Amino acid sequence: MMDASDAELVEAARRGEKLAFARLMQLHQQAVRGFLRRSCGDFAEADDLAQETFLSAWERLAQFRGESSLRSWLCGIAWHKLLASRRSVMRSRARDHAYFEEMPQTASAGDPAMNVALTNAMAELPLDQRACVALCLAAGYSHSEAAQTLEMPLGTVKSHVNRGRERLLAALGESP
Repeated sequence: MMDASDAELVEAARRGEKLAFARLMQLHQQAVRGFLRRSCGDFAEADDLAQETFLSAWERLAQFRGESSLRSWLCGIAWHKLLASRRSVMRSRARDHAYFEEMPQTASAGDPAMNVALTNAMAELPLDQRACVALCLAAGYSHSEAAQTLEMPLGTVKSHVNRGRERLLAALGESP
């Protein structure tokens, strides 16, 4: 199997042979990771996106028509994963910005009762969620920076920030 061409390995993987797909990953993961690392500049994000790329490739292997090399196809999937990640970051930043724009109206420095309510609501959040909210919403960290700081997967940080924001707004009597 080590000498098998990509085409033979793809056909075997399509038949459900997981070892064939594992071999394809071995052959192409460095190229995909290298492409993503150079494209996004963040090694941790690139590695996460590479994993997502291969998961997607496994799910969509039947769609590979062989019109290009497998490596090109994989890099195309990786590129789309990177673009989707960037769009997600931009949406997240927009939500965070909107949240901060709302905060002076709901928890201004001149309203001690609101500040106490916010402090109490923060205290009610699970520790992981509280840390993510504190870094991303209060300290202005990006989700990627918070993920690196807290040594958590990027998706987990995003979920914690989203859920934490919703819980804080609910505790303050606002709609998310």
